[in-house]
Amino acid sequence: MSVEVNAASPPAPEKKKLIRRLLPDLSQRTRLTVQCLFAALNLWLGIQFFLWVRYFEQGGTGLEVARPSGAEGWLPIAGLMNAKYWLVTGYFPSIHPAALVLFLAFVFISLVFKKAFCSWLCPVGTLSEYLWKLGRRLFSRNLRLPRWADIALRGLKYLLLGFFGFAIIVMPAEGIQDFMSGPFGLMADVRMLNFFRHVGITAALVLLLLVVLSMLVQNFWCRFLCPYGALLGLVSILSPVKIRRDSEACIDCGKCAHACPSSLPVDSLAQMRSAECTACLVCIAVCPAQDALQFALPPRVAATAPERWWNRTVSPRALALSIAFIFFTLVLVARLTGHWNMAVPRQVYLDLVPHA
Repeated sequence: MSVEVNAASPPAPEKKKLIRRLLPDLSQRTRLTVQCLFAALNLWLGIQFFLWVRYFEQGGTGLEVARPSGAEGWLPIAGLMNAKYWLVTGYFPSIHPAALVLFLAFVFISLVFKKAFCSWLCPVGTLSEYLWKLGRRLFSRNLRLPRWADIALRGLKYLLLGFFGFAIIVMPAEGIQDFMSGPFGLMADVRMLNFFRHVGITAALVLLLLVVLSMLVQNFWCRFLCPYGALLGLVSILSPVKIRRDSEACIDCGKCAHACPSSLPVDSLAQMRSAECTACLVCIAVCPAQDALQFALPPRVAATAPERWWNRTVSPRALALSIAFIFFTLVLVARLTGHWNMAVPRQVYLDLVPHA
């Protein structure tokens, strides 16, 4: 004799009601404006630096322009070496001091606003972003690597960071000073320029491969190979401002995770602590729900009234203005205190630039 038991099926989860956002999202328009302005600044510095190099290559004849110290922003290794020298000796370096100033500015931005330098300021990051967007337009999609491959490849940039970091850590301060004061250190910026001016076949093929891979895979260089981004990402873990998700307002549509250029699980976490988050705000831009995602500070621990984290949000405009304030304030202070320009005799440039 058998007894039939009618087991009640579990109730279907109640579908959340969508409360659409009240105002249109302007984060990507704001970010694009900042990207274009900073790219224009770098282009202007690059042209000025090229003219300065050509003047000394021609033996001090032709159009003479001032050396743009801001071009040292393209020397992150020099900035890291100078940071070690400054911390050990207490003396601000006189060779490539702007490299240290800009390095400190970008580190401080990352400490406060996640890895915003990568998605708001870095020209390479901007180029990488629009390469994968071009690839998506040409091929209708980008390649999404398996999660195990994506995680493994991300480790490459940390290995590169470890290699450079170890080399600098074991180098004594006197060795850094001697290296920076030598012909190679003095001409590091000129050598960087000449690498692209006189690129060889092997280097050209590598650059072409990176361009193709950047079109196929979102932010290929930034996600997998950039040691500078790896360092800023580690610093950004300490940032108090994070992408925060409210589970009550979230309708679990998954649009944020699908749109994230770093393939982060934004839709399943209360806050994004990952070192890979670049504060690009793309996830917020695609979110249809009011207050479900915000770039915000944590709620105060002892609040006099009930407070949610969205009451302490950082708007895209505030983020852009804060980044600009940090950047230009540190540059201005460095200029006023004499820690921006190199004091190298003209004859040294006449002797070294033509042979860099």
